[in-house]
Amino acid sequence: MKSVKALACAAGLAASACADNAGPTTVDLAQRKARDLAAWVSRTNIYAATGTNAFAPAAARAQHLVYVPNSLDGTVSVIDPSTYEVVRTFRTGALPQHVVPAHDLDTLWVANNDGNTLTAIDPYTGREGGTIPADDPYNLYFTPDGRWAIVVAEKRQRLDFRDPHTMKLVESVPTTCEGIDHLEFSPDGSYLIATCEFNGQLVKLDLATRRVVGYLTLDPQKLRDRAMPQDIRSSADGRVFYVADMMADGVWLVDPDAFQRTGFIHTGRGAHGIMPSRDGTRMYVTNRGWHTIIGGRRGPGSVSVVDPATGRVVGSWPIPGGGSPDMGSVSPDGRELWVSGRYDDEVYVFDTQAGRLTHRIQVGWQPHGLCFWPQPGRYSLGHTGNMR
Repeated sequence: MKSVKALACAAGLAASACADNAGPTTVDLAQRKARDLAAWVSRTNIYAATGTNAFAPAAARAQHLVYVPNSLDGTVSVIDPSTYEVVRTFRTGALPQHVVPAHDLDTLWVANNDGNTLTAIDPYTGREGGTIPADDPYNLYFTPDGRWAIVVAEKRQRLDFRDPHTMKLVESVPTTCEGIDHLEFSPDGSYLIATCEFNGQLVKLDLATRRVVGYLTLDPQKLRDRAMPQDIRSSADGRVFYVADMMADGVWLVDPDAFQRTGFIHTGRGAHGIMPSRDGTRMYVTNRGWHTIIGGRRGPGSVSVVDPATGRVVGSWPIPGGGSPDMGSVSPDGRELWVSGRYDDEVYVFDTQAGRLTHRIQVGWQPHGLCFWPQPGRYSLGHTGNMR
């Protein structure tokens, strides 16, 4: 009886695989080296492909625009980043929370939380398209392999796994995570960790089985006020996850593999959003200025610049006269940080080199998950442009 290899060779398998010499060929070694190098780069810097203006082909064709969901208006404001002016505003479903790039970079989705819908935006025209049903879409993410879209159903305390193109529901994963909000993925895509805003925990989920594997209470000794975790982002090497805590006024450091707290960095009042710089050597932390989800005007908001290598705050950018910086994006060239001003109905633009506020742009009522599009990177993990 012929061997499996002999049958494969008879069927026309590549000659390199059918050579008498059982050892690897030069081509095999080159391919293996390329795979090993790609794996090493990914582990060393998961943001390696998100450098200055490093657009994937699909993103390179998109119009450069900034999309701002105005939650309490039920609208999205569209800003031209070259003029810093609102060029149009369009209606969406009720309570739009985030504008989210799809994994394949071909669509932007508006997550309409109370509207129970997702509104599509064509990034090549900047125009809104159709709306499809989705239960309780506070946020939207995509697994690194592109297999799943994950709707974060905050009020339902669950993660809804959907087809990433049709958004058809495949499976709902229940949790005990109160106020499940933001997600981050391991470098190898084997698990995710989500923040639980209202019970001070993180939840870890195995992506192969789509099952919860554990919970982590961030401040069990109550060293500070009750934990209120918000955004979560990985360090460039994937070994530390940073968790912004709006009550603790800083970011927790978490070992994602061991699922343990390893430290804390104080940033500013109401730490909320986390955005890595273009090279991943800095983390921009927005401090919303309030400890509650209902803030006021002109609070003591700021942006802190964290150096992951030292675990220190190396810069602090105030907002003259006060403000409430929330979520946003780094510009494709890395020179600007664009964030929404949640309780002041405006958008802030910071010069990342000078470390100062340069523009305030009036938008709608309670702007939230701002997205500057296009963004550099091979694919999107969702949120406001978490790229890899």
